[in-house]
Amino acid sequence: MEEIYKPLAIEQAVQKIWEESGVFNVSETANQDKYYCLSMFPYPSGKLHMGHVRNYTIGDVISRYQRMLGKNVLQPMGWDAFGLPAENAAMQHGVHPADWTYENIAYMKGQLKRLGFGYDWNREIATCDPDYYRWEQWFFLKLLEKGLVYKKTAPVNWCPNDMTVLANEQVIDGCCWRCDTQVERKEIAQWFLKITAYADELLQSLETLDGWPEQVKTMQVNWIGKSYGVRFAFPYEFDGKQDLLWVYTTRADTIMGVTFCAVAPEHPLAAQAARNNPELAAFIHECEQTGTAEADLATVEKKGMPTGIQVTHPLTGEKVPVWVGNYVLMSYGEGAVMAVPAHDERDFHFAQRYGLPIKQVLHRKTIDFSRNSSGVGSGSDYGDAGGSQIDLPFDQNRWQDWYAAKDELMVLVKSGKYDGLTHKQAIDAVAADLKAKDLGDKHVRFRLRDWGVSRQRYWGAPIPVIYCDDCGTVPVPESDLPVELPRDVVLDGSQSPLVAHPTFSQVECPQCGKAARRETDTFDTFMESSWYFARFAGISDDAMLADSVHYWLPVDHYIGGIEHAILHLLYARFYTKLLRDEGLLRCGEPFKNLLTQGMVLKDGSKMSKSKGNTVDPQALIDQYGADTVRLFIMFAAPPEQSLEWSDSGVEGAFRFLKRLWKLVHQHVASGGASRPFDRQAMTEEQKTLRRQLHQTIAKVTDDYGRRYTYNTAIAANMELVNALARFNDESENARALRQEAFEAIVLMLSPIVPHICHRMWQELGHPEAIVGAAWPTVDASALTQDSLELVIQVNGKLRGKITVPAAASAAEIERLAFADDHVKRFIEDRPVRKVIVVPKKLVNIVVE
Repeated sequence: MEEIYKPLAIEQAVQKIWEESGVFNVSETANQDKYYCLSMFPYPSGKLHMGHVRNYTIGDVISRYQRMLGKNVLQPMGWDAFGLPAENAAMQHGVHPADWTYENIAYMKGQLKRLGFGYDWNREIATCDPDYYRWEQWFFLKLLEKGLVYKKTAPVNWCPNDMTVLANEQVIDGCCWRCDTQVERKEIAQWFLKITAYADELLQSLETLDGWPEQVKTMQVNWIGKSYGVRFAFPYEFDGKQDLLWVYTTRADTIMGVTFCAVAPEHPLAAQAARNNPELAAFIHECEQTGTAEADLATVEKKGMPTGIQVTHPLTGEKVPVWVGNYVLMSYGEGAVMAVPAHDERDFHFAQRYGLPIKQVLHRKTIDFSRNSSGVGSGSDYGDAGGSQIDLPFDQNRWQDWYAAKDELMVLVKSGKYDGLTHKQAIDAVAADLKAKDLGDKHVRFRLRDWGVSRQRYWGAPIPVIYCDDCGTVPVPESDLPVELPRDVVLDGSQSPLVAHPTFSQVECPQCGKAARRETDTFDTFMESSWYFARFAGISDDAMLADSVHYWLPVDHYIGGIEHAILHLLYARFYTKLLRDEGLLRCGEPFKNLLTQGMVLKDGSKMSKSKGNTVDPQALIDQYGADTVRLFIMFAAPPEQSLEWSDSGVEGAFRFLKRLWKLVHQHVASGGASRPFDRQAMTEEQKTLRRQLHQTIAKVTDDYGRRYTYNTAIAANMELVNALARFNDESENARALRQEAFEAIVLMLSPIVPHICHRMWQELGHPEAIVGAAWPTVDASALTQDSLELVIQVNGKLRGKITVPAAASAAEIERLAFADDHVKRFIEDRPVRKVIVVPKKLVNIVVE
């Protein structure tokens, strides 16, 4: 064994052994427990960043630990390879998106191997490979047959620079997240997957995910947004025709406080009113410059214009004006709202701006409603039980607190027959009256909208349909799958090159043989990432999923960033249910346990190229070795917390590995252990060290297996290494104890620093690879103690320490404490008021 630790030479040699032996390539073993550990696969952007390194190190540590427990472990890796960045790079660098993508894959794969991650590379997938996306196209057509896929015109976030649809999350402050161009609202025809058909199950099955963070489950609950309300209509007449304006509300109890209605700019009624109103048409066009995201509409300045149309209140018969409001979403509810400005913040600010009436219809019946000098009520709703008019200014923050009070404390006022009713009573009564008029009823709604999967770009999986003037929308025959992307395209940024490509877009109808047009939209990349985990487990040449998928799924542990907590995880859960219902899977949830790792920060900010605070992992590997990088990443913070980068921390991790290597070298060079450890011949010092050893094994096992606090596992091993460095006993039994301790340390650290541990394991006398070794077990007998050291306090202050038999009674401990000379000096002749004995820890003597 070399005296000097040389990480690069060791790591190259160990990685060569892993690759030649195929140790991480697995298959299904019926009589062995399986463990499927998966980290979210990366977009092949060119180089790994520290966020990647942290994510994949955590997954590799979990995988290696589970392997040491005797499980059959699958840990695959692949590439989320489609997407707009490849197109932008192609235009910027003059290369084809496929060439750019595959070059990046090759480089990043080499980086992953240099870090020593134990992947089954036989299962590697790239989502841009036709062998992968052909099954995505096949499954899309199956869903089309079942009515779970449809096409319709809908408002979208449109980037005029990238010429593509953006998801709400890709709109930042009204601009495209990639090119910073002002986003427009645009109506285009898109393909949708009917995720709303699974809304209830997606919500209910969250309750089965005990291994998911509560924060993530709450985010999904809010995104799905199940609500119970009333759908009803306001009758109106326009151009001599009778019609109904439908709205949905969860607060039908406030219906008597409606003073106007507001519709989305895309609402048909708005379009009708704008036909002969140029000013309104211009306003609607202005609204098109705002994205469709709720977050954008919540912060945008509330603007509107009257339509000149009045609707009839369904219960009072009063005329109510209709406005176009830029804060109303066409995609939520009915695209129209009943506005109750006294009891809704957005409606209130809108009404204030345009001088619209505000009518209060709720109050809290147990509060004194006297008004103060500022005109604001002292504790309720700016009115009194007699129904006085509201006094302004409106204190919305205070109203929120009152509104959240128990239902029985809130009653209706100025609501005619509903006066005095509570919230729930009023909703029931209003819903019944609307139903009797055939103008509404109770209704359950979801905030969740169907998943739009169309993208107007080149580098994505083609949508497998053909449009024929005679036959309509025609599915591509299964025998013609995959519909591959043509390579001979020109990317100029003006439109998707598929539109202008003659041999791609112009085809024969597979039903009638006449000239037809191929769909030129491609799939949203969430489509590929919503089932890749299943393909890893059931990879096949002639089927979407092989039967092996039933052995591996669900994923036992999934690791990725919190930023994917909503859309990716929601779509993956939805896709799993679709695959199950098609008979391709047996599980209904894809991920049993979920770990959302924190960000990597430097100088308090997230690492990013724009901030110039990135750290190149490749440079660190070259300087210190992969094990040092892995050790620092796992030691700096628990996985779920943000990690603050520290150059000195990396150097400290390297020093620890060098020190451990030196100690093992000294032990091996001195001959190691000449005979087995003799437990009967242990000295007290040997017993103490061995007790610390097995206490460390117990703690580290808990850290790995239950708490995932690898930083404390590393710290415990560091303390044990320090104890070994101080242990100067050179007897044969002491050498055997050192052997036991070093073997345990190497085993416990091997999931984190596998290369150095592989080598030290062999130098300690084990010819087999440590990757196949078993996790160390605790010797319970080593934890027993003949005696204990207890702290002695007098009036809570440390005054001495005593050693007592481990089985000593409280009375015996008291006697020994009072007999201690140091303690006697602090007690002297003062009366003792109380003696508190804390077993195995301390004695506190309370004196006058």
